[in-house]
Amino acid sequence: MPWLRAFDIATGLPSGLTDPAAVASALLAAHPGGVTVDDPDAGRVEGVFDLGRFIADSDAWLADRSATVDRGALTRGQDRTVAEFDVTMDGTGGPFVLPLAIAAEPDPVRQALAVRIYHSHWPLLGRHIVRTPLLARDPDAHESDIVGEYQSALAAGDADRITACFEPDGCFREPAGPEHRVCGRTALLPFFRGFFAVGGGILLEHCTVTEDGVRTALEFNAVRWGATDMPHQAGIAVYERGRSGRLAHARIYDDVDPPL
Repeated sequence: MPWLRAFDIATGLPSGLTDPAAVASALLAAHPGGVTVDDPDAGRVEGVFDLGRFIADSDAWLADRSATVDRGALTRGQDRTVAEFDVTMDGTGGPFVLPLAIAAEPDPVRQALAVRIYHSHWPLLGRHIVRTPLLARDPDAHESDIVGEYQSALAAGDADRITACFEPDGCFREPAGPEHRVCGRTALLPFFRGFFAVGGGILLEHCTVTEDGVRTALEFNAVRWGATDMPHQAGIAVYERGRSGRLAHARIYDDVDPPL
């Protein structure tokens, strides 16, 4: 299960634990102030019984779909860890990949742990499910250098400017999976022009920023697309710098539905 591996990384939980009840007990023993998990399907999960049931149900759901998990990048910041995964599973039309990201945020004062799981429902259902915010906007959450420039161009709906944020061979991957990946400035420019033609720039409330010098992970609430105010929707994006300091990769994990 990908989220258990994220717990291992964030908390030092022994990776050999496989029994759901034992995992839940170990998590709560390591974090006596409480463990909460926010999942796109299960919602808020907390308490040893509900944690154990969530782990068991998730494990069974993945097993039913013959799922395999490939761990992607790990962004470890001062306050939290963000782990990325590609979950390959069987579907009615054949195997597909579900990109998934997990933010694990320990609270050393309260001895608590908050885990937030992000993915799109598009690969699973062929439609979006609006997800309400998990976090409030933090006015002190700011991204450095090229990621800040990307966010400014995104809000302005400026395709030329946002394309210039990428390395010449840089890639943008949508939440729906690796087949929705656009690489190279020549392809990115028309992609972003079409992207913004839906309604204009996209305004995000910035909630947390996790930096490790190479990657920046931004937890956000999407609140406006062009002139259209949307229901506030939670998501996370990971931006990875390349050779020149511009973006080699931008990977998005949300279920935002464009205001068509």
